[in-house]
Amino acid sequence: MAEEEKKTTGAIRMAAIDSIVADIQYKSQIIARTNKIDSGIMDSGIPAFTIGLLISLILVVVPAMVLM
Repeated sequence: MAEEEKKTTGAIRMAAIDSIVADIQYKSQIIARTNKIDSGIMDSGIPAFTIGLLISLILVVVPAMVLM
């Protein structure tokens, strides 16, 4: 009987450990995904700003030139 109690206790502990490991893996995947998105945004920040600035200048300057 002592062996049966140890087996069930071990199984319960393993289930808890497996649950914790699954939670940690899930959270680490979310952190990695967020980090990749942040890196992508930071890498494309300056070119995107430049393109946006040019487009906004064109949208403002061209109509002003037409009205003159």
